[in-house]
Amino acid sequence: MRFIDRGGVHGFVWPQLASEWETLSETERLEGAEAIASTGKRLRPAIVIGVQGPNAAAAVKYAKHAAKVGADAIISLPPSGQVDQKVLLDYYKEVGSSTELPLFVQAVGDMSVDSILEMYRKIPTLRYVTDEAGQPLARFRTLREKSNGQLKVFTGSHGRTLIDEMIRGFSGSMPAAAFADLYASAWDLWHDGKKREAVETFGNAALLIHEVSTYDEGVKYILYLRGVFKTDQLRGPRPRPAPAGAPSAAVLASGVVGSRAPLDDTAKQVLREILALMKPYLRA
Repeated sequence: MRFIDRGGVHGFVWPQLASEWETLSETERLEGAEAIASTGKRLRPAIVIGVQGPNAAAAVKYAKHAAKVGADAIISLPPSGQVDQKVLLDYYKEVGSSTELPLFVQAVGDMSVDSILEMYRKIPTLRYVTDEAGQPLARFRTLREKSNGQLKVFTGSHGRTLIDEMIRGFSGSMPAAAFADLYASAWDLWHDGKKREAVETFGNAALLIHEVSTYDEGVKYILYLRGVFKTDQLRGPRPRPAPAGAPSAAVLASGVVGSRAPLDDTAKQVLREILALMKPYLRA
């Protein structure tokens, strides 16, 4: 499905790699973006490529490449550990001015409503925010009212409050991809006026949200079970310094900060059984 309105991207979209960018080399990211864009031309989703990097120069390079391969929009986390609002504004100015593509700011950590609105006013291509900073439900009205309804607000964090968000009028969600079809089904049903069915469908997603939040790397294991990955072996993140006591942007964007249960053999069996029970509700 493709959710595009006259102003750009609207509805459910999935970025290239979000908080996983630190695990990939530059070559892997560029080749991955090309593969996603090529496949997207056939399947017609809205393609939003993650362009975040350790600095603005790296992000600009990825943004220009995303435009070249045919992305519909770009999204960027802030540089890991960076909290200075002026530095963040300068970072997003550089990224936003590097292409004509619509820009999503992926707000995490201490990024305030005022700082997001300042970016919106000063960066012409910035028309979307994926708000994962603070409590998005409480910040939504201010973001919309102070931008005269022009700033489109999405959320992430596994889409835990999707039904609440649709009632309030959020423009969309960017949850993890392991069971994206359940989210999309709930979204479609809701906007087709079948709200009871949407709530029932989202109940299945809610169970999986709980399970993948319980186990370390549960999302990736479900992607393996669904045939997206050929192996459940994982690569660790590339070590990068961050200020003491400040979680990286990648950790904040994952939606879970803190310890989780290990994905041992018993946990894997639990996820296999739950996913098997969910099979009638999955599109793929």
